[in-house]
Amino acid sequence: MQPNQEIDMGQELKCRVDFGDQKSVGKALLETAEILFRGGFRLKIPFQSITAMDSKNGKLTIQFSEGTAIFHVGPAAEKWEAKIRNPPSRLDKLGIKPGIKVQLINKHDDDFRRELTEKGAVIAKSKPDLVFLAVKDKDQLVELAYLTGTPVWVIYPKGVQVVTEKDVIAAGRSVGFADVKVAAFSVTHTALKFKPRG
Repeated sequence: MQPNQEIDMGQELKCRVDFGDQKSVGKALLETAEILFRGGFRLKIPFQSITAMDSKNGKLTIQFSEGTAIFHVGPAAEKWEAKIRNPPSRLDKLGIKPGIKVQLINKHDDDFRRELTEKGAVIAKSKPDLVFLAVKDKDQLVELAYLTGTPVWVIYPKGVQVVTEKDVIAAGRSVGFADVKVAAFSVTHTALKFKPRG
């Protein structure tokens, strides 16, 4: 992770967590689809596994498939509960608003195209406000050289060596972009946003 990037929605707090007989101080991280804890023990709670949740007196109590965890996060408790109950949609994370002109380069899945249309985005062939560049390998990153005047999301496969985050960042910076944000695009893909410098 580069220092000038932000992880979308991610919020990290040092706090105490009680889980069954275990109690530990560590770091809790609120992600887009799960809450993580790393301390004397580790927890990973996907939002879809949560069966009940409550926040009061600075405590966020979460019941999920493996038991009940109490996060002592102070004033953040209610905010975290609200974000877990109403996670941002994929298009919210990508900054898509009605009327925005987007250009899709290379192959994009039908679900994504449909979501864009339903949100009111306009798919344009020229002069877009935002570009989505789908890449399967490093060779396709050369397209960035032709897109330097517009913000670009590069969509690339997660966890494969044919194209890594390092490759994507290096390609963008080499043509004058600044990498500014990372978002989970899907189960299989990551999105990294570039903006023109200056």
